[in-house]
Amino acid sequence: MKIRNSAGRLLGIAVVAILPVAILAPVRAADTNPVVPINLVAPTGIPNVAPLPFTGVKSADFTTPTTMVNLDQTAQQGFYDDTFTISGKALAASTPLTLTWSTSDGTWVTDIQPNSVNYLGIKYTKYNVDIATVTTDAAGAFTYKVKVPHDFGGVHDIYAVSNGVAVAHAGYQILRTLTISPKSGPIGTPITITYTGLGASLYTGGGSVHWDSSYAGEMHALWTRGTGQVVIRAAGPIGKHYVEVKDALTFAYLNILQSPVPFANGGIVPFTVTKDPGPQAASVVYPAKVEPTVTQRTTINTAGLDPNTKAVATLSTTSGPILTKTTVNVSGLTTTGTHQLVWATVVGNRVNCTGTCWAYSGITLGSADVTNGSISKEVTIPDNLGGWHVIQVKQGDVIEAQVPFYVKESIMPFYDKAGKVISMGLAKADNSGSAQAIATGGAGTPTNKFKAGEEITISMKGVGWTQLDNTLAVSYDNSYVGYGCGFNSNGYMVVHIRATGAPGTHIIDLHPLLYTQQPSFANTPYGMVPVLSADRDFPGLALGYQIPTVHFAITIVK
Repeated sequence: MKIRNSAGRLLGIAVVAILPVAILAPVRAADTNPVVPINLVAPTGIPNVAPLPFTGVKSADFTTPTTMVNLDQTAQQGFYDDTFTISGKALAASTPLTLTWSTSDGTWVTDIQPNSVNYLGIKYTKYNVDIATVTTDAAGAFTYKVKVPHDFGGVHDIYAVSNGVAVAHAGYQILRTLTISPKSGPIGTPITITYTGLGASLYTGGGSVHWDSSYAGEMHALWTRGTGQVVIRAAGPIGKHYVEVKDALTFAYLNILQSPVPFANGGIVPFTVTKDPGPQAASVVYPAKVEPTVTQRTTINTAGLDPNTKAVATLSTTSGPILTKTTVNVSGLTTTGTHQLVWATVVGNRVNCTGTCWAYSGITLGSADVTNGSISKEVTIPDNLGGWHVIQVKQGDVIEAQVPFYVKESIMPFYDKAGKVISMGLAKADNSGSAQAIATGGAGTPTNKFKAGEEITISMKGVGWTQLDNTLAVSYDNSYVGYGCGFNSNGYMVVHIRATGAPGTHIIDLHPLLYTQQPSFANTPYGMVPVLSADRDFPGLALGYQIPTVHFAITIVK
């Protein structure tokens, strides 16, 4: 039986089929482009983001003297929605005071190049918001009852401000909570983990998620004001298991009680696996659609654009996996005759970069004739790198119009001779070293059944090349085992892992990852591990990236 890929081509020629056909314009090496840090603005549409605390009004600037009256509180620490009372005394009589609460905004930092995107780390900005205005009585006292807001965890300063000067001070510490839903279910059950009180600092802003002491990945809450929410899947065997979240930069900090932030001590909740229903079908889960806050797109070529063009290009479909069909519509053309439609992409890699790391490259999509200043032409998105690309409408070497298209990552299906899908992405490894084995990344016989010790391959298409989308992290039964990249094979990624464990169903998941190797930038935490919260808190969301979590399940047989 010969195995065919998603394009219907014999797998032995799959890599040859995706090579570029023309170089459009060279670019400088990635490490010679000037690095310009951009503090990303969180996209709108992220679900369940708490508003700014209390009134939501940022406080006017005020000074903080070295000596102030201490405010009294009924509690100095607690959890979201707990009630506590702030009291002041020995203050000026019959005087209005503004009570303020210190908080922060958190975001991701990137460097957006014409030909790539680099991850540069995180940033927090601290400020104050108004809680309320109170007025002291004739004795210079006041009392105000309030609920703990849904905000970043850790210590928050509370000030009483009069005429631009803080006259009294207190602090309140928001503690962490961990909940899961549901608390039982069969193997493969999605478990939603909600962890509140993540902090607004490097050492308190990340949580490590564990399943039975195996590291599943990390969660963040920069854009969700301290509330992290992720989903993992229940893995066997049948019986009681434990979901645990701990403070972490990437991996868990295990002596947190001896650290400067002992309040970041995590939590643990049991989950009961009730049965093994057999493996679920492979699936791709993309993040919810949010509104990007960055308009820049990779591969847009301004240097080759006709300076006099008024043409506008649109697409009937603006995103999808490889081989998606979309219609290019162009209006306002002043040029006539035949125009070429070209897919703008890049070739190169960052590992062996000694000159030009990424060079613009073009793949011909066909040609079209101009009719009354317009073009309408259906094209097929090539089997190529994922991420943002541009379809260019060219006459000769001059670009008359260009429009971006986003290539989503997808599972590569395996077909038999009759065109029937016999496996989605999963196969036994072919380590023969033959030409076909090399061309297919070592993917051999498609199957989802393996004996313990056999080598599994997982095949993906449309993997990107930036530090946000060139890599997927792989976990086996919620244990992180490594990662794979797709940039050196034009978006075709085949990862190899080992089947282990008792007979029955085993869970394999692929998650987004922040690539922090070559080129490596200073102060880039949280890299090279699964980002479980990538659907709610990930820099790519601000750029319009739709990096998925991909689910597989296998059966180990005797």
